Amino acid sequence: MDLITTTPELAAACARLAKHPVITVDTEFLRETTYYPLLCVVQMASAEEAVVIDTLAQGLDLKPFFELMADEKVLKVFHAARQDIEIVWHQSGTIPHPIFDTQVAAMVLGYGDSIAYDQLVERICGHRPDKTHRFTDWSRRPLSAEQMHYAVSDVTHLREVFAALDADLKKRGRSEWVSEEMEVLTSPKTYDFHPERAWERLKTRVRKPKELAVLMEVAAWREQEAQSRDVPRSRVLKDDAVGDIATHAPTSLERLANLRSLPKGFDRSKWGADIVAAVQRGLARDPASLPKIDKPRGNSNGAAIVELLKVLLRMTSERHAVASKIIATVDDLEQIAADDSADVGALRGWRRELFGEAALGLKHGRLALAIDKGRVIRVDRA
Repeated sequence: MDLITTTPELAAACARLAKHPVITVDTEFLRETTYYPLLCVVQMASAEEAVVIDTLAQGLDLKPFFELMADEKVLKVFHAARQDIEIVWHQSGTIPHPIFDTQVAAMVLGYGDSIAYDQLVERICGHRPDKTHRFTDWSRRPLSAEQMHYAVSDVTHLREVFAALDADLKKRGRSEWVSEEMEVLTSPKTYDFHPERAWERLKTRVRKPKELAVLMEVAAWREQEAQSRDVPRSRVLKDDAVGDIATHAPTSLERLANLRSLPKGFDRSKWGADIVAAVQRGLARDPASLPKIDKPRGNSNGAAIVELLKVLLRMTSERHAVASKIIATVDDLEQIAADDSADVGALRGWRRELFGEAALGLKHGRLALAIDKGRVIRVDRA
């Protein structure tokens, strides 16, 4: 197979692929040392051919590829599409659409939580792909024949996987479930990495408005610094250090130096003064302008309710052969336990029909859980 390295070759290949209603797509990239992923290779396949694109080839214009990704007449099939979509979004400002994510479809069909591509291929196609080159350095040139074979096999196996999953979804009446998930996956909001929202991605729990304000400012500073230097966030400041700074709010370099989560001497770096300034900005914020901090509702049975909801979730997952992770997360369950109108996926769309209504029913005693012949069963109560 020839490697596509010129814009005319790419335009011709994309024109051929655009004639098909469905194509499969995968990317190879590096992001261990950068903030933005470095796109190295793109592989695509139709029912008739497979192509490999050297995205690092000198003078190559990826515009034909981006136009194909935006072509509404062509369904683009990915596995675990989020990072692939993020790359296209960052480089072109467009999001591939329409798409089909085989990992999401597999979760909807009960293949387990976030099943890996090679495992899915093995279960559907009967053979396990060679993943020797999964962690290879895709930025090195020239690409080897083995790397080319690996890249092509990813998208050719994906054709079989898609056909099998699509047929099963239609048979079980769950195609719309996947379509709902694809709308979220292709929403620009999903890839909105504005620094002022960086704090939302942190798992750090803050209890006071002051801590939240500092967290927001320090997280925003870290995001801007990582973006401007094109380095991973952790190279600037690790998550636990951001949380530590939010909790202690050091307003001087001396206080910053006392935080054990920061490397020794960090306070004397040029970033030390930046962090202290971010802390001071946070402390100066008007508490009324901050998002509300979710507080426990004072329900002493809250933890027990969550545990019961976990049992109901597992039962629902097993009964309907749907991965529990795609129905509801633990955070969803905690929010449902605290608020009947919680803004969570489990209380919207197909998830509400499958699980959400029953979860609210269990919470309010309209249904119960019991053990019958060694199995947990649902008991509807009048």
